[in-house]
Amino acid sequence: MKSHRSLTPRQEALAERRLYAAIATLRSAEEVRAFLRDLCTPAELQAMADRWAVVDYLGRGLPYREIHRLTGVSVTTIGRVARFLAAGNGGYALASGRLATAAESASPGQGSEGEPRRRGEASRHG
Repeated sequence: MKSHRSLTPRQEALAERRLYAAIATLRSAEEVRAFLRDLCTPAELQAMADRWAVVDYLGRGLPYREIHRLTGVSVTTIGRVARFLAAGNGGYALASGRLATAAESASPGQGSEGEPRRRGEASRHG
């Protein structure tokens, strides 16, 4: 988090917790979309959307170079997402797992957006 000279570390942590609490009050994807469009710049939203797409492709087992080709996301960023997916705070895995469960409940055998699930190659480092 960006450091503000006028805020103490405790105040910065409180501001961050308040942001998370505000997000947690949102009840639908549409509400989250409206909130994030107010909060973030288009470039920030695109960066987050790109990272989220990387999570899906990594889950499918695609190699890094193929993910880069499909998304334009740098191999360095793909590696960072992979590290956090494997040993981060658990957020990517939690959200990805919940979406997969919701998709399976809605339509067995289908992935998100109604696409058939694909099994990727073994290597992620293409």
